[in-house]
Amino acid sequence: MKKILVLLIALSLVTLASMSVIANDKGPAEITLEASMGTVNFNHAAHQERNSDCTTCHHQGEFTNCHTCHDGTAAPKAKKVFHASCKGCHVELKSGPTKCKECHIK
Repeated sequence: MKKILVLLIALSLVTLASMSVIANDKGPAEITLEASMGTVNFNHAAHQERNSDCTTCHHQGEFTNCHTCHDGTAAPKAKKVFHASCKGCHVELKSGPTKCKECHIK
């Protein structure tokens, strides 16, 4: 009986530790997006410090490809989504780049 209890406690601790590691994985600190106007280097870590709610940018709460939920015809274009989300937030907060060449580097 003691062995089963010790095993269950050990299993619980491993599960809790695993969940903690997964919960702390917030994605890469820096993200590079290739675009026709030039590469966009996005400081993901800095944005996470400003806003800890992932649903602000990722409407599902985590990164998923648009085609995960939208079929091929209804999936929004990445350019439209990024410009609406990123530039829209920068305009609303009156902080951050809003002009093309401030984000797109050739």
